[in-house]
Amino acid sequence: MKKRLRNLSPEVLRSNVAAWFRDRVDFEPVRALAAKKTVPVHRHSWIYLLGGTALFLFVLQVLSGVLLMLYYQPTEAGAYQSVQRIMTTVPLDLPTAAGGRQTVQPIPLGGLVRSVHAWGANFFIAVVALHFLVKLFTRAYRKPRELTWVSGMLLLFLALAFGFSGYLLPWNELSYYATRAGTEIPGSIPLVGDWAVQFLRGGQYVTGDTITRFYAAHVMLLPLLCSLFLAVHLALIQAQGMSRPLGMAKEEVRDAMPFFSEFMLIELSIWLLVFGVIVTLATFMPTEVGIEADRLGDTHEGVTPEWYFLFMFQTFKILDPAALHVDGELLEALGVLFFAAVAGFLIAAPFVDRRALREEKSPRLTMLFMLLVVYAAAFEIWAVVSAGIGHASATSASGGVSIAGNVVSLAMFWALIGFLVFYLHQLRKENTRIRRLYH
Repeated sequence: MKKRLRNLSPEVLRSNVAAWFRDRVDFEPVRALAAKKTVPVHRHSWIYLLGGTALFLFVLQVLSGVLLMLYYQPTEAGAYQSVQRIMTTVPLDLPTAAGGRQTVQPIPLGGLVRSVHAWGANFFIAVVALHFLVKLFTRAYRKPRELTWVSGMLLLFLALAFGFSGYLLPWNELSYYATRAGTEIPGSIPLVGDWAVQFLRGGQYVTGDTITRFYAAHVMLLPLLCSLFLAVHLALIQAQGMSRPLGMAKEEVRDAMPFFSEFMLIELSIWLLVFGVIVTLATFMPTEVGIEADRLGDTHEGVTPEWYFLFMFQTFKILDPAALHVDGELLEALGVLFFAAVAGFLIAAPFVDRRALREEKSPRLTMLFMLLVVYAAAFEIWAVVSAGIGHASATSASGGVSIAGNVVSLAMFWALIGFLVFYLHQLRKENTRIRRLYH
């Protein structure tokens, strides 16, 4: 009897379960991978945190998006009302399809989840863009990492496509008119322009069919493509390891930090802090519902896209056919050609930069990259400060919210984050001490 009880102890059970799995699954490759994967430690080691942070934000977008899918209705009649219901904290009296009225109850934490999704999208694109710039200027694309660069560029374009496809879904005035303007741009492409516009919109105009298409792309097509290229990207990184910035000698690498036992703990701390910032912003600066889109209404002046498209928006805005005495469609076609050429050039950067193969810097390419960054930043600022730039007036459906209650909840939330970050920091220090003790 005592022997049987001993066999039921946690230690024995844990050992038996582990032995059962070892007999059926070979974990040796996983252990070898965990031991092999390291991160170089040098004065710029922070750059290796950006990719993991982008991955965390992508997962956050997927999880929050799945929760929103439970209540969002991708139809012209239901899109705006479903967003209203998600955002409200009080019962709403909404019209029905039959012409009557119905009272709908608020969704617990719906407004917080949608605001986290919206703020997370901005953080996701910002981190991906910063990751791209860091890798561009450190020449991380040099041999043998050309395919890693190409897959990363495709992920950047997919991130922008996520932002564009999700912008229409709230079906408010801002999203409607911005999407209408954005989907008009491909119409200037010779031969396929009209077809491209109708393909994007699902017809000649932005309607409920456009919502359905954008929704399908946003929740099915883009996530599948992103997951595919992300798997390729991560597999290539694992096979090739982390790159050093161009010109950095091997002697400047002070240490090789194990990824899973040490570096991953730093990444987890960063993820917790980023998540805390997003939740704080979502609490005190929730996403607004806006005014419901009216396809028959007048076009609103000053409607602009999201910040990550502003430099493109401003570029097309200054291409004034009347001032330049050039056909308008030709100017738009030249604008599309310019951005396509820039995208193609950036994708081909590993194959153009021959000096990087010899671990040499190319001042001309660096200058060209700097000009592109300055152009994008200048036009971004110009779009923000230009006269007439502004968003359509918006309304909030959140109802009364206790600021004091939010402050108390966030204080407890940040206390938990602080404890976890401190614990992860101490755990990493201990793992580092043990590693150096035995090596």
